[in-house]
Amino acid sequence: MSQAIAYLINQYPKVSHSFIRREILGIEAYGIPVARWAIRSSAVDLVDAEDQRELAKTRAVLGVGIAGLISSLFRVMVTKPLKLFNALRLALSVGWRSERGILFHLAYLAEACVILEWSQAANVSHIHAHFGTNSTTVAMLCQALGGPAYSFTIHGPDEFDQVNGLALVEKVKRAAFVVTISSFSRSQLYRWCKQEQWSKIHVVHCGVDDEFLAQLPVPIPSPPRFVCVGRLCEAKGQLLLINAVKQLAAEGLKFKLLLVGDGELRSDIESLIAHLGLEDWVEITGWASSSQVRQYIQSALCMVLPSFAEGLPVVIMEALALGRPVISTYIAGIPELVKPGVCGWLIPSGSVEALRDAMREALHLPVADLEQMGKAGRARVLERHDIKLESGKLVALLNLSHDTSKAIVAPLRHSAARL
Repeated sequence: MSQAIAYLINQYPKVSHSFIRREILGIEAYGIPVARWAIRSSAVDLVDAEDQRELAKTRAVLGVGIAGLISSLFRVMVTKPLKLFNALRLALSVGWRSERGILFHLAYLAEACVILEWSQAANVSHIHAHFGTNSTTVAMLCQALGGPAYSFTIHGPDEFDQVNGLALVEKVKRAAFVVTISSFSRSQLYRWCKQEQWSKIHVVHCGVDDEFLAQLPVPIPSPPRFVCVGRLCEAKGQLLLINAVKQLAAEGLKFKLLLVGDGELRSDIESLIAHLGLEDWVEITGWASSSQVRQYIQSALCMVLPSFAEGLPVVIMEALALGRPVISTYIAGIPELVKPGVCGWLIPSGSVEALRDAMREALHLPVADLEQMGKAGRARVLERHDIKLESGKLVALLNLSHDTSKAIVAPLRHSAARL
């Protein structure tokens, strides 16, 4: 049986995790078998047919039930008592410092026993986790049990808010390699990890696939419309955006703002829209499929995302790939992609005045200038965020992390043609 790798995510597929799906498919394009494992099922809110297909391919650890967790733990205790003892010590050490506590980490240990058995049955020799949270904890404990080597992708900003509680330094130390999605996020790991660990920390960007890259930009339509795509939550800044819309509406400017997404802040946003009398200016669409997101972006003159906290939003890559300039904030990895005056606007996070001014400028800018900015942004995405190229970087890291005589993936020179 050929060796495979496994992706381990807390919830997968998920409406906001299209970048993980693209990454997995990009790796499979190299001829590498990829098992999809999630800690828990995430069938809610899946509107994309691609996500539905991924759901059918994904095994949920907690789907085995309490009896399954206990059975796996018992079998490992009988067959690998010393390994289990060492993994237990690690779980207690990490759990003692975490916000979730020791009981949760004992549960993670049982989950790691399930993953260990799945790895052996599927001949998995490497596990890659996304986010430095519980999925990476389970992968680390599985390795301590004698399971496969692991790596993980750090996104931020949440992981950097609780470096000690998540034991990120310990996870980096034990990992074969670590991926970050931007130079900014890599620098945040540099802050905490010893210099001898820096060489294992690599930037691999989230990527955009041919659904966005293969399409030539369509002309900016009329009437003027902005689009904001993302979960409706405090961190995305939609409440600030509604206030900016109010000020522009008071100036007599006519336009539409589409909020594409859903989330815990929806009722608050709807209440604010009603309170400010902006029903003719703002529309909330709810969750949308990837093809619908593409159509919403193409219907707009500009993407606006006034976030307070981010990693590097994939939707910015998608908008630029479709030839639409972007208004966003000077935070995290966003300035690495959005160049002010070249492919969009960057504003101070939290400033409704700066947001209002940027939106006003976009409304008054000639369409030809907007399309030129979109063209420049598309060129940057093609250079930096093509999922085929970024998946190839992961394949190279996987090969480097294993002995070449036991490489788990096909050499790049034989596989690049597949992409």
